[in-house]
Amino acid sequence: MEYALVCPPGDGEALRLDYRVFAYAGKFVVGGPGKAVIRTPDGSPAAPGWEPDEPLPDTVDPEAFDDEVIAAVSFSADRTDPDCCRLRYVTVHAARRGEGIGPELIGETVADLAVAGFDRVKIAVNNPFAYEACHKCGFAYTGERTGIAELELERPAGAPADVDPERYRGGLSAFRETDGELSRAERRFVAERLERGPPPVTDATNAGGDP
Repeated sequence: MEYALVCPPGDGEALRLDYRVFAYAGKFVVGGPGKAVIRTPDGSPAAPGWEPDEPLPDTVDPEAFDDEVIAAVSFSADRTDPDCCRLRYVTVHAARRGEGIGPELIGETVADLAVAGFDRVKIAVNNPFAYEACHKCGFAYTGERTGIAELELERPAGAPADVDPERYRGGLSAFRETDGELSRAERRFVAERLERGPPPVTDATNAGGDP
């Protein structure tokens, strides 16, 4: 696998992701946001031999997809703060989830944003798994929400954030407010993390390694 910055914000380059495989695939066709990916180094398919259950319509050309992409992120400057960049959408190939690729992509992208001159990076998450992954990448819950079920996390671009264990637990507890919408696995995950506290941080911008 290799990391690649596809384009900075405003360059207009699009990614063609298979909508059956990637969440938010349509968001990466939009040219305005910056984009970065984890991909296969030789252009081979991200999941050889794996096929989604849903067939493609006859009107869609499968050759049009960027099938070497394993994970992708889009980002753009905050509308009210040009020194802050927001990670807008993070998506991982359905067959490659659970391998730690999302945190690796986030860590590498934040390192690029630090080099580009951004002071801070923000991301909004709507589930406890993403919340935990972002804390591993050096983000910390701000106590703010961007939507009914979206919690805002932030970090300095050049180093991990300082994490307050009680605020971390407060963010996890916020997911319990929509407990009826959590799966059994999510409820168990939240309970375990509330007891344990914040995870250790593995940060590409700080230690030079992969999250």
